[in-house]
Amino acid sequence: MSRRSTGFVGVWAEVQRQQQRQLEAESRQRRQEAQQARAYQRRAAQNQREYRQAEALQRTEELDAQVASLRGRLASGCQAPPFRASSLFRREDIQPFAPGPLAQPVPMPDFHHYQTQTGWTASRRAQAQAEARMRFERDWQAAQAAEAHRQRQLASYQRQYQQWADAQLAEVRGHNAGVVATVEGVRRRDPDSVVEYFSAALYASTAWPEGFPRQVSAAYDPAAQQLVLDWELPELSIVPEVKSVRYMVGSGQDKETPRPVGQRRALYAEVVAQCVLLVLHELFAADELGALESVSLNGFVDGHDPATGRPAHVFLATVTARRSAFRELHLAQVDAGSCLTEGLRGRLSARPDQLTAVRPDRRPQDVGNRVVAHGGDEDPDLYEMDPVAFENVVAELFRAMGMQAVTTQRSNDGGVDVDALDPTPIRGGKIVVQVKRYRNTVPPTAVRDLYGTVQDAGANKGVLVTTSGFGPGSYTFANGKPLELVSGAELVDLLHRHGLRGRLGEGGRTVTAQPTPTLVDTRLPDDYNVLGLSWTGNVALDVCALVCHGNRVLSDAHFVFYNNSRTPDGSVRALPATAPDKAAICVSFDGLPAEADRFVLVAAVDPEADADADLSGVTDARIRLLDPAMTEQGRLEVSDGRPGETALVLGSFRRRSNGDWDFVLGGKGYPGGLEELVQDFGIVVE
Repeated sequence: MSRRSTGFVGVWAEVQRQQQRQLEAESRQRRQEAQQARAYQRRAAQNQREYRQAEALQRTEELDAQVASLRGRLASGCQAPPFRASSLFRREDIQPFAPGPLAQPVPMPDFHHYQTQTGWTASRRAQAQAEARMRFERDWQAAQAAEAHRQRQLASYQRQYQQWADAQLAEVRGHNAGVVATVEGVRRRDPDSVVEYFSAALYASTAWPEGFPRQVSAAYDPAAQQLVLDWELPELSIVPEVKSVRYMVGSGQDKETPRPVGQRRALYAEVVAQCVLLVLHELFAADELGALESVSLNGFVDGHDPATGRPAHVFLATVTARRSAFRELHLAQVDAGSCLTEGLRGRLSARPDQLTAVRPDRRPQDVGNRVVAHGGDEDPDLYEMDPVAFENVVAELFRAMGMQAVTTQRSNDGGVDVDALDPTPIRGGKIVVQVKRYRNTVPPTAVRDLYGTVQDAGANKGVLVTTSGFGPGSYTFANGKPLELVSGAELVDLLHRHGLRGRLGEGGRTVTAQPTPTLVDTRLPDDYNVLGLSWTGNVALDVCALVCHGNRVLSDAHFVFYNNSRTPDGSVRALPATAPDKAAICVSFDGLPAEADRFVLVAAVDPEADADADLSGVTDARIRLLDPAMTEQGRLEVSDGRPGETALVLGSFRRRSNGDWDFVLGGKGYPGGLEELVQDFGIVVE
């Protein structure tokens, strides 16, 4: 019979057993962790394989879908609705007049809110009533002035809107009249109208997927009622070289299986034939007026003439199809190649993949009428245009706008590139035009030179046309003078609106945006404040803002003034003022650029409204800090104007190290107006 030892040896043995058990437990835990890690790795590897396999399968499915789309292009294209001229008409829907805050009349002060019973004696109460009356009358006059200012702004805004709306409506009606004229021309079998109509049918079609070209040149033979056209076909690259993709577990790489050469060649020939048949289908389906008895179509790709090595069209298919014969076809069931070569007696290249050419039946230039091309011939790049040619384009634009215009001689032109005469009574007269084919911003010195030329020539107006743009200094100098500045974007828009061509740089044909009215942008940023500025006196002021680093504005675009109503990021913008304010600036301090540490408010006499005024008539100037609910959060007094000065720094907000903004009173005045002031902040005026 045994018994447990209770001595030293027993205690020691128990400790040993506990340590052994702990070691075994740690060992088991390590083995479990290792097993879990191996299981995780196996699952991760399995997930990675599954992901890569799924990705490879998706790529294969996309390739199969692309091939299926190519094979079914004719059948699916025939399901697209036929072109109708009515689809080209534009609705006369003009954006309604929306004055925003300007629609709200300025609230007038109520005298009952000013009455007071302060004072124990009759004389003190009378004095308080008199003071209340004075405050009421002062605020009443300020509100009346603000209301008058609002009404002037509203009237100006409404005139501006009406001009824009009339121009929009005239443009829509002109466009619709052009559609009607084109349809009438098709009815008369006018060649240009017929070509324009059927070119529009091909360009408006939804049957052609992305990646298919749409370049056409065409002419119309009215005697034979035959449309003759060259149509660009997709190249061999439209057929994918890869047939399938498979993920290889061993190498961890995707393996691409190439599409057999014979299969790719056959599919491309099928695509070429389908494209030719689809063009014929769209033309005959669009012929509401029966202008086409037949169509002679040549399909080409861009290549090289084997005799000269120069770029040339390589014709891969040609066919002349009569309407009566084409209508007998059931295109959804035909074999495209057989239909083209046997059913319509056309010709298809024996090896279109190797650009083996066929001889076209009839080319547009063989018709004898003017050949019209669309799609492939890009608008000329104004940047790359010869200077003389650029001046001719500008002169042609002025003529298209109803003026008389000629280019001047290259020597002794007195700084005038185009002489124009506007025959319009009252506002017309002699116009001198300078053109600057620049890529960088036009310097203000060019605007000053133009003004000198206008004075020397005794002209009514000067116009500076450029391919680039203008900075605030140029607009500041031009303000109030008979000068007009036309930037590159405005030039392209004017060219296209008057049927002329031009683009700026790469990117092909420039898409012209619909003109929009020059309205005050009232969409405000998040977390903003409104700085309302008011003053006593009848002097008209332009209130401006500059976003600066130190004493330098960040860029010309960060100077907010009458020709630039907002910064690029929208963190600062001009707003219509509400009483008792006469001007308002919206600013999101948190939204200002990180490098900005100073936000400066300035004011200058408006030279158009008060050409001879100075700031001596400006007193009681103040800034109200308003939250988005237009609740006043604080009021800042600023310096009054002084005689002889026409511009003034009202004050600036400066960013502290903790991110807060403090207001620092300004007071520096400038006798040279806004021009002199902005030069102190790094804006080049001359």
